[in-house]
Amino acid sequence: MKKWSKIIFICIMLLLIYMPILILAVYSFTTSANIGSIHGWSLHNYVTLFTKDELRSMIVGTVLLAAGSALIATILGTLGAIGAFYSKKWASASINAMNEVPVVNADVVTGFSICILLIVAFGMSKDSYVPLVIGHVVLSAPFVYLSVVPKLKQMDSSLYEAALDLGATPFQGLTKVVIPQILPGIISGFALAVTLSLDDYFIATYTKPATFDTISTYVVNATKGSQTEIKTALWALSTVIFALVVIIVVAMNVAGRKKEVERL
Repeated sequence: MKKWSKIIFICIMLLLIYMPILILAVYSFTTSANIGSIHGWSLHNYVTLFTKDELRSMIVGTVLLAAGSALIATILGTLGAIGAFYSKKWASASINAMNEVPVVNADVVTGFSICILLIVAFGMSKDSYVPLVIGHVVLSAPFVYLSVVPKLKQMDSSLYEAALDLGATPFQGLTKVVIPQILPGIISGFALAVTLSLDDYFIATYTKPATFDTISTYVVNATKGSQTEIKTALWALSTVIFALVVIIVVAMNVAGRKKEVERL
């Protein structure tokens, strides 16, 4: 009885989590302008999504921003984690504590603070995209740090010193010994940084140029307007993003299991 109750509970939880996006995915293949009734089936929303210049430029810009800021955040977060790991206990504890602040801090506070510092105090122009990129790096780097630290703790800390004793330079020890050991954590951190950048709304709102929109800011603005064609195309966009996330997660899990089997 307990076994069945657990299964039912898990099914209900999964239903609550995935039902909204599944409903949205179904309606993305219809001609309906509103969710509530299905009048017919069509791929018009997907055609609009990939042919309308406004939507395509928004998607490309968002992806480039996410990839670029995630790359920078991954480098900074990884180097910070390695530096903290090989530091003295008090220094490592201080870095860990400081890294937790932006993680638990509200995005709206982070975005507004970056806007005040870079745009108001330093006079940076939003049109340069620098405040926007810095904002997304600040958002993502602490999470990369948290993804890499567990892999460092699983690694034998004496490997780096052993490589130096055998004649390797510090750079060689880092790139040929440490990085390969923590590579899964780095990849996970990069994927998380991309997701955070794609999902961000508040930081982008405060730091983006007036003529640029990310997916999040575009969706919020579009839902306030009266362009039905754009609104329904966003259903298709949400479905595509969800499908890509599922494919990536499955691929990463399959690759991880293959590596575990090879090790055994």
